[in-house]
Amino acid sequence: MGKKVWRAAVAGGAAVLFTGVAAVPAGAAEGGVSFTRVQVNGGKPIVIGASKEVAVPTSFRMATTHKWKWPAVFLYRGGTGDRLWHAIETSDCIKVSSGVCDFNETMYFDPSVWDMHNSEAGAWKVAAEVSFQGGGGDTDGEDLTVYVKRSSRLTVNASPEPVSKGGTITVTGKVTRANWETKKYASYEGRLVSLQFKPTDASSYTTVKKVYANGSGDLRTTVKASKTGTWRWVYYGNTTTAPSTSAGDHVVVK
Repeated sequence: MGKKVWRAAVAGGAAVLFTGVAAVPAGAAEGGVSFTRVQVNGGKPIVIGASKEVAVPTSFRMATTHKWKWPAVFLYRGGTGDRLWHAIETSDCIKVSSGVCDFNETMYFDPSVWDMHNSEAGAWKVAAEVSFQGGGGDTDGEDLTVYVKRSSRLTVNASPEPVSKGGTITVTGKVTRANWETKKYASYEGRLVSLQFKPTDASSYTTVKKVYANGSGDLRTTVKASKTGTWRWVYYGNTTTAPSTSAGDHVVVK
């Protein structure tokens, strides 16, 4: 899926791992370990752009009487335990009691370093694993689902500025999303996007209409000018693509 990359050593002697080999299928553990309190990104989707590294906070508790090394939480799909490639930094044991440790982990996703595929966007399962000193280990599937999403972007332009009351305002824009394979943002055609307006004296936006992007991801619609205020586009996302909101474009109505 991607090429093997090792991150620089971590301060404090924490373990540095790369999840680059096939995982043991969920439920096919050797036993002797309990993983609890597993959290990935606070339960929120992992949103990755076209080029910048994303650091994802993760934490878990491990209880075992075995002598262990390299505990970690990772993401996988399917019955084969096929992993999503990324680098991991895991803290040293934060001792809770005898044989029980809490761990803080960071998953690093970097489309500029690894060969990420657009097909990897979507739902992933969560598993935890640990190796035992002297051989063997334990890999347990967790009852968690994490969505990994391609970042999206929106632009907006409302004109003319200013405009006479009762006149026509043309609002345009474009919706794009990260292409992990080209490492650029590309047109996201056919998306249903909301046009919102906030009058100058208001504190929140209201949806005025919804518009589909054309085959090039372009948005265009017209509205009647009634009040001075700010126009913006909002895309609410889906299971593979994150939501986004454009900047606001202020139009004075005379």
